[in-house]
Amino acid sequence: MKSFIVSGIFALLVLMMTACSDKPVVPEQLPAPVRTFVQGTYPGATITFAQKDLELTGWKYEVFMADGTHIEFDTDDAWDKIESPMAKPIPTQVIPAPIATHLQANFPSAFVTKIEKERNGYEVELSSGIDLKYNKQGALIEMDD
Repeated sequence: MKSFIVSGIFALLVLMMTACSDKPVVPEQLPAPVRTFVQGTYPGATITFAQKDLELTGWKYEVFMADGTHIEFDTDDAWDKIESPMAKPIPTQVIPAPIATHLQANFPSAFVTKIEKERNGYEVELSSGIDLKYNKQGALIEMDD
């Protein structure tokens, strides 16, 4: 009986891991909010690859574009992380206004190459190699160069 339970638990874990694997998606199958964000933020950009990943709370999506930009979307189809190649800035329209204002005032020659939403705010990487953390209100809480 004990080995039956252990085997059942093992089979359930294998099934869960298989179900949660990344699955390729053609761009037309992406949720409308994801497509709208990509088209509005990166007009004319080409999606070269997209995938979805089943999480406990729903599907997460990842989009890879021809210029090297990589965007991750959470289970609510909102962007969660955006990474651009070092030579290309992330569009300022996705950067919260207080953060954009702080960056313009303090790092005018640098641009954002990565922004990621975190539980307590945002993590931002600049083209100058500086990493910044902001709280949800957009106040700087940490800087690492």
